[in-house]
Amino acid sequence: MPPLKILQYPDKGLKRVSIPVVNFDESIQKVIDDMFETHYATPNCAALAATQLNLEIPWRITVIDYSANKDQPLCLVNPQIIHREGEQNEYEGCMSVFPQHIHEKVKRAMKITVQYQDRYGTPHEIEAEGYFAKCIQHEVDHLDGHVFLDHLHKIKIDRILRKIKKVQRQGKNS
Repeated sequence: MPPLKILQYPDKGLKRVSIPVVNFDESIQKVIDDMFETHYATPNCAALAATQLNLEIPWRITVIDYSANKDQPLCLVNPQIIHREGEQNEYEGCMSVFPQHIHEKVKRAMKITVQYQDRYGTPHEIEAEGYFAKCIQHEVDHLDGHVFLDHLHKIKIDRILRKIKKVQRQGKNS
């Protein structure tokens, strides 16, 4: 199957709130497989949330693999951040927000604890720090209907929207 379509800001689909997975059946396994295929087919992609994709049902699923060799896949189903501590203020980009052009600093917790289920429904709890914590928080935001721009001041968002329009115009003239 070809990779799934990644929705692009300001597509209203990015505001969808995810639906928890209850049945870990064959159809969910296919969604997860398709998500990983899309993730690995997308250059410089660290992670994807189901709500970023053109799926009929926006399941509460995210796939992550930011390893250099793309050999450390992690699937978080129904993730919930249950603890946050510390702070980091680092640049983020997003596959749904003109990834080659838009990167902004976003405040996130430095360390988090996350409860989730794996692709087969087995419950897990992990602690994540630094980039890994930032990545999970970014994806959970997507699952809750938010993009990283929602963390920014309106003035910054207006500047980014102007930049997006400029990039779109240049693309049409190429």
